[in-house]
Amino acid sequence: MSGKKSKTPEILGIDIEEHGKRLEAILKLSQELREKDRRIPMSYNDFLFAAAGEPDVVFRNIFQLFHDMVHHYIPDGEDDYPVTNDSVGFVQFDTSKLLVDGVDEPFFSDRLFANRFMNLVRDFRRGIQNNHIYFFEGPPGSGKSTFLNNLLVKLEEYTRLPEGTLYKVYWKIDLARIKPDLREQLKTEDDILTVNEGGTTQQVMFSCPNNDHPILMIPKELRLSFLQELIPDADFLKKLTKSKEYEWVLKDTPCSICSSLYNQLIDELENPADVFNMIYVRRLEFNRQFGKGISVWNPGDEGMRGYITNDSLQRFLNNFFKSDELRFVYSDLAYTNNGVYALMDIKENNVKRLLSLHGVISDGVHKVEHIEEKVSSLFMGLLNPEDKKHFETIRSFQDRIISVNIPYVLDYETEARIYHNKFGADIEQLFLPRVLRNFARIIVSSRLNVQTELIKDWLSDPDYYRSLIDDNHLLLRMELYRGNVPDWLREEDVKRFTKNIRKELLELSETEGRSGISGRQALSLFNEFVTKIREKGQLITMTMVAEYFRNLPDKISAQIPNGFIDSLFRIYEINILQEVKDAIFNINSSQITSDICNYLNALNFEQGETVVSQETGDEITVTPEWLAGIERYLFDSTLSETEVAARRTAIHKEYIAQTLSQDIKIKKMKLTDTEQYGLLFRKYYDSLKQHSLEPYIGNGNFRRAITEYNTDNFNSYDTKLKNDIKFMLKNLEKKFEYTPEGALIVALHVVENNLAEVYKEMR
Repeated sequence: MSGKKSKTPEILGIDIEEHGKRLEAILKLSQELREKDRRIPMSYNDFLFAAAGEPDVVFRNIFQLFHDMVHHYIPDGEDDYPVTNDSVGFVQFDTSKLLVDGVDEPFFSDRLFANRFMNLVRDFRRGIQNNHIYFFEGPPGSGKSTFLNNLLVKLEEYTRLPEGTLYKVYWKIDLARIKPDLREQLKTEDDILTVNEGGTTQQVMFSCPNNDHPILMIPKELRLSFLQELIPDADFLKKLTKSKEYEWVLKDTPCSICSSLYNQLIDELENPADVFNMIYVRRLEFNRQFGKGISVWNPGDEGMRGYITNDSLQRFLNNFFKSDELRFVYSDLAYTNNGVYALMDIKENNVKRLLSLHGVISDGVHKVEHIEEKVSSLFMGLLNPEDKKHFETIRSFQDRIISVNIPYVLDYETEARIYHNKFGADIEQLFLPRVLRNFARIIVSSRLNVQTELIKDWLSDPDYYRSLIDDNHLLLRMELYRGNVPDWLREEDVKRFTKNIRKELLELSETEGRSGISGRQALSLFNEFVTKIREKGQLITMTMVAEYFRNLPDKISAQIPNGFIDSLFRIYEINILQEVKDAIFNINSSQITSDICNYLNALNFEQGETVVSQETGDEITVTPEWLAGIERYLFDSTLSETEVAARRTAIHKEYIAQTLSQDIKIKKMKLTDTEQYGLLFRKYYDSLKQHSLEPYIGNGNFRRAITEYNTDNFNSYDTKLKNDIKFMLKNLEKKFEYTPEGALIVALHVVENNLAEVYKEMR
């Protein structure tokens, strides 16, 4: 093309005036093309029709294809703050179709890494970071290799789908058309020529070894005007001319082989349109096994970049055209031009490969003999932090490296999914509810930074949550890293969880997961633990988990933050105590209703008076003891006498001013339908539930009856006691998904360890 006279679109054989009439058939043609085996080359005219109909699909390079591939498998995520300015872009993505489904070894991504990865992919479509190498950096055992392998498997799979087509040039050189007088002579070149069934056409056929996109065969100086006439989509044309994403369409040139062959044919043929009749288009084949489109190098792989030639084709073309300007030579990088070139760990031979790629990554070109070969590949690599030493002193390399953090998993739910995948979904049945997740929480705790002031500065009163989180707030960080703002946070702290706090939290996450118990080590520990317990045929309890971690070798146990297991065990006991309270609580709504109605009526009288309640008809003697009997379920037990009196006065004022005067007398509402009654009922109900175990705490028969449950001795106990215990155990099964055996284990743990008394002062 260089040095040749410019050609107009008309001499390329494209009838622009007729183009409008043909657009109606483009969609039908595109569909038909999809239904064919896409390995069969299509004519250049057919390619242009497809390009006119679906330019955003046809005009893609590897970066745009990679972006589309990822979004093909990963649906749009959900933002926790979608319609406000409070969003920090921390989105919930489902990566299972890309990294879990249909692969040999699933990679389970937590929300933090999924967001890092999707942010990277987003920039691929923008075309702003093409001249880089992308490192996925993380400690050994973080799953880097599994992640990259799965990513490449899905890329190869996607390129076999109709929507994953990437086009390349395919030559069909009709030699007889170029030199008809040599037809008989050409028949002797059997090793090079393909002869059709009629024996009248001799063709040399081969793919562009550099995977040139077919649009590049249009001379660069004519390309824009040609595409403006070809493509009817005004929005796409605007992107084509204004967006950096499509800059390559207008600026890139073909490889030296295609350029020199094009120029040679232009010189030989009177009608330049005949050249385009010899240019065909086929889909770019991605095949990691053969290094086509995807080339993966392990540290121990021998061989470096070399030159590749086709001597027989080279010799034939030179003889045929009587020219030595055709040089059929290229490097092994041509196989992954417009493809992926990946380095699995920067060690041994891959150190040399990386350094040799410096110029290619920076400038997109390198020398093959005396020829400049252009390379536009997606360069990727895996990096252990200690391997940065191989290039960190090369300052010019730093600007060409984009590193994506891929640490150990920081989400306990994701960690538990890894155990399920490795040991089977039925592994959950060996554990009491929440215990497997607590095993995962202990593992994750080893990967978090203990010393951080962020949570302390955010929460208005961190000590308020002592029954819910550990002293270092690691459990809260684990929830937030999952995108879960716990519903037990006080409203004032939820309001204080501002955009700036969330940004700081995400910045903190970038420094975590780089040390601690690795993924491989966690699987080994889990296997060791489960194997020991499984042999005993017991359900796995939190006590067993805590004892296991406390007795690990110092080298491992030292990685778990001090006091974390104790805090986790304490919180677990508080939770199961609450479950048992809920389970044994047999609500008597009518009694609660009577107590609240009588209380509100009694507040109208002086203490010492005996009155009849207007709502229930009950006779009440208003004494301090009687009031205290109701108020113990309405007020916090820590309130002083003065504070109790103030609360009582406030309730009475609301009853007179709103409930009685407005709701009952004017709105004709029943007392039990008023807002004040509803609020007091809920407080009373919740408080009763909190105290539901009190009647049984001092009852020795209760503890012994639970111990002797499922034995003949159980039948000797009082009927009401037996019924209460059966009611409690059934509720544990129904409400909290315990098995009958698990329900009994939990109830025994609560009673035998007197948890109601131990955690009496806990919220």
